[in-house]
Amino acid sequence: MRAAHYGRAIRVAPYTLSAPGAERRADLGLIAAYVRAQGLFSTRSTFGDIGQPLPIARRSGFGAACKCAAQGFAEGIIAIGRPAITMDNDAYRDVLDFLNERAVFLTYLPCQDS
Repeated sequence: MRAAHYGRAIRVAPYTLSAPGAERRADLGLIAAYVRAQGLFSTRSTFGDIGQPLPIARRSGFGAACKCAAQGFAEGIIAIGRPAITMDNDAYRDVLDFLNERAVFLTYLPCQDS
């Protein structure tokens, strides 16, 4: 559903789990295009972590994205897909509970068929 349906600007904090440089720029480009197409707005800052997924609690970039949203600078966090957050179901549930308590949503780009 497009943001215009709600009659107000909805801001999201872009988050990537990727190497700096071309890979990160590509991920952020995909996120930015999707955000614009949906009538959303991105925060001025983008957030990211490098390499293999560490335990979510040790990822400073994701922590900063959560803090940005929890402080009211965004209504949600957007990532390419769930693997960028965590594939551990218990840790994922903890992330969702944390965000829900702060009225922050987490969303992903839709799956792309090849």
